[in-house]
Amino acid sequence: MQIWVDADACPNVIKEILFRAATRVKISLTLVANQHVRIPPSPYIKAIRVGSGFDVADNWISQQVNVGDLVITADIPLAAAVIARKGFALNPRGEFYSEENIKERLTMRNFMEELRSSGVDIGGPSTFSQADRQAFANQLDRFLNSTALKSPPTSL
Repeated sequence: MQIWVDADACPNVIKEILFRAATRVKISLTLVANQHVRIPPSPYIKAIRVGSGFDVADNWISQQVNVGDLVITADIPLAAAVIARKGFALNPRGEFYSEENIKERLTMRNFMEELRSSGVDIGGPSTFSQADRQAFANQLDRFLNSTALKSPPTSL
Protein backbone atom coordinates (compact mmCIF):
# COMPACT_ATOMS: atom_id res chain seq x y z
CA MET A 1 0.00 0.00 0.00
CA GLN A 2 1.07 3.54 -0.65
CA ILE A 3 -0.37 7.02 -0.37
CA TRP A 4 -0.85 9.26 -3.42
CA VAL A 5 -1.62 12.97 -3.09
CA ASP A 6 -3.36 15.15 -5.65
CA ALA A 7 -0.95 17.88 -4.59
CA ASP A 8 -1.92 20.85 -6.77
CA ALA A 9 -4.82 21.88 -4.52
CA CYS A 10 -3.92 20.05 -1.32
CA PRO A 11 -3.53 22.46 1.63
CA ASN A 12 0.02 22.72 2.95
CA VAL A 13 -1.11 21.82 6.46
CA ILE A 14 -2.44 18.50 5.12
CA LYS A 15 0.84 17.85 3.31
CA GLU A 16 2.69 18.40 6.60
CA ILE A 17 0.44 15.88 8.36
CA LEU A 18 1.11 13.40 5.55
CA PHE A 19 4.88 13.95 5.70
CA ARG A 20 4.92 13.13 9.41
CA ALA A 21 2.65 10.12 8.98
CA ALA A 22 4.68 8.64 6.11
CA THR A 23 7.86 8.89 8.12
CA ARG A 24 6.22 7.57 11.29
CA VAL A 25 4.72 4.45 9.69
CA LYS A 26 7.37 4.08 6.97
CA ILE A 27 4.95 4.16 4.07
CA SER A 28 5.53 5.46 0.55
CA LEU A 29 3.99 8.88 -0.02
CA THR A 30 3.93 10.35 -3.54
CA LEU A 31 2.77 13.88 -4.26
CA VAL A 32 1.70 14.44 -7.86
CA ALA A 33 1.35 17.94 -9.29
CA ASN A 34 1.92 19.93 -12.45
CA GLN A 35 4.15 22.35 -10.58
CA HIS A 36 7.11 22.00 -8.24
CA VAL A 37 6.15 20.69 -4.78
CA ARG A 38 8.51 21.04 -1.84
CA ILE A 39 9.04 17.89 0.16
CA PRO A 40 11.26 17.11 3.13
CA PRO A 41 14.21 14.77 2.68
CA SER A 42 12.91 11.28 3.39
CA PRO A 43 13.27 7.84 1.83
CA TYR A 44 9.47 7.53 2.04
CA ILE A 45 8.43 10.77 0.34
CA LYS A 46 8.72 11.77 -3.30
CA ALA A 47 7.16 14.28 -5.66
CA ILE A 48 6.31 13.73 -9.30
CA ARG A 49 5.78 16.64 -11.63
CA VAL A 50 3.47 15.93 -14.54
CA GLY A 51 2.73 18.10 -17.56
CA SER A 52 0.38 21.03 -17.30
CA GLY A 53 -3.19 20.74 -18.43
CA PHE A 54 -6.65 19.93 -17.23
CA ASP A 55 -6.74 16.77 -15.06
CA VAL A 56 -3.21 15.65 -16.05
CA ALA A 57 -2.22 14.94 -12.43
CA ASP A 58 -5.57 13.30 -11.71
CA ASN A 59 -5.29 11.04 -14.74
CA TRP A 60 -1.72 10.10 -13.84
CA ILE A 61 -2.73 9.16 -10.30
CA SER A 62 -5.74 7.15 -11.45
CA GLN A 63 -3.51 5.12 -13.76
CA GLN A 64 -0.93 4.41 -11.04
CA VAL A 65 -3.16 3.56 -8.08
CA ASN A 66 -3.30 -0.09 -7.01
CA VAL A 67 -5.78 -2.04 -4.92
CA GLY A 68 -5.61 -0.83 -1.32
CA ASP A 69 -3.73 2.40 -2.07
CA LEU A 70 -4.91 5.60 -0.42
CA VAL A 71 -5.41 8.76 -2.49
CA ILE A 72 -5.78 12.18 -0.88
CA THR A 73 -7.94 14.35 -3.11
CA ALA A 74 -10.84 16.77 -3.12
CA ASP A 75 -11.45 15.92 -6.79
CA ILE A 76 -14.59 13.82 -6.95
CA PRO A 77 -14.02 12.30 -10.43
CA LEU A 78 -10.54 11.22 -9.32
CA ALA A 79 -12.02 9.74 -6.14
CA ALA A 80 -14.52 7.79 -8.28
CA ALA A 81 -11.70 6.42 -10.44
CA VAL A 82 -9.74 5.40 -7.33
CA ILE A 83 -12.75 3.61 -5.86
CA ALA A 84 -13.33 1.84 -9.18
CA ARG A 85 -9.76 0.51 -8.92
CA LYS A 86 -10.44 -0.72 -5.35
CA GLY A 87 -8.38 2.00 -3.73
CA PHE A 88 -9.38 4.37 -0.95
CA ALA A 89 -10.02 8.10 -1.36
CA LEU A 90 -9.90 10.62 1.49
CA ASN A 91 -10.50 14.31 1.05
CA PRO A 92 -8.46 16.96 2.92
CA ARG A 93 -11.42 17.67 5.18
CA GLY A 94 -11.37 14.13 6.53
CA GLU A 95 -14.22 12.51 4.59
CA PHE A 96 -13.76 9.13 2.96
CA TYR A 97 -15.36 8.66 -0.41
CA SER A 98 -16.93 5.25 -0.82
CA GLU A 99 -18.92 3.16 -3.25
CA GLU A 100 -21.98 4.22 -1.25
CA ASN A 101 -21.48 7.99 -1.48
CA ILE A 102 -19.44 8.63 -4.63
CA LYS A 103 -22.37 8.57 -7.07
CA GLU A 104 -24.24 11.15 -4.99
CA ARG A 105 -21.11 13.33 -4.81
CA LEU A 106 -20.61 13.08 -8.59
CA THR A 107 -24.23 14.02 -9.23
CA MET A 108 -24.01 17.03 -6.92
CA ARG A 109 -20.69 18.10 -8.44
CA ASN A 110 -22.13 17.93 -11.95
CA PHE A 111 -25.24 19.85 -10.89
CA MET A 112 -23.15 22.60 -9.29
CA GLU A 113 -20.96 22.76 -12.40
CA GLU A 114 -24.07 23.25 -14.55
CA LEU A 115 -25.22 26.08 -12.30
CA ARG A 116 -21.81 27.77 -12.48
CA SER A 117 -21.63 27.42 -16.26
CA SER A 118 -25.06 29.02 -16.60
CA GLY A 119 -23.88 32.06 -14.64
CA VAL A 120 -25.33 31.31 -11.22
CA ASP A 121 -23.01 32.46 -8.41
CA ILE A 122 -23.06 29.60 -5.92
CA GLY A 123 -19.96 30.58 -4.00
CA GLY A 124 -17.20 28.17 -3.17
CA PRO A 125 -16.25 25.79 -0.40
CA SER A 126 -16.00 27.05 3.15
CA THR A 127 -12.61 28.16 4.46
CA PHE A 128 -10.35 25.30 5.51
CA SER A 129 -10.57 25.19 9.31
CA GLN A 130 -8.78 23.73 12.30
CA ALA A 131 -11.69 21.28 12.63
CA ASP A 132 -11.11 20.14 9.02
CA ARG A 133 -7.42 19.63 9.76
CA GLN A 134 -8.20 17.62 12.88
CA ALA A 135 -10.83 15.52 11.09
CA PHE A 136 -8.31 14.69 8.38
CA ALA A 137 -5.56 13.80 10.86
CA ASN A 138 -7.95 11.57 12.82
CA GLN A 139 -9.20 9.72 9.75
CA LEU A 140 -5.68 9.25 8.39
CA ASP A 141 -4.49 7.94 11.74
CA ARG A 142 -7.41 5.50 11.98
CA PHE A 143 -6.78 4.31 8.45
CA LEU A 144 -3.05 3.81 8.95
CA ASN A 145 -3.55 2.07 12.29
CA SER A 146 -6.28 -0.25 11.10
CA THR A 147 -5.17 -3.82 10.62
CA ALA A 148 -7.66 -4.68 7.92
CA LEU A 149 -7.51 -2.23 5.02
CA LYS A 150 -10.45 -3.88 3.28
CA SER A 151 -12.74 -0.97 4.10
CA PRO A 152 -12.16 2.57 5.32
CA PRO A 153 -12.68 3.35 8.98
CA THR A 154 -16.03 4.79 10.01
CA SER A 155 -16.43 8.51 9.48
CA LEU A 156 -16.39 11.02 12.27
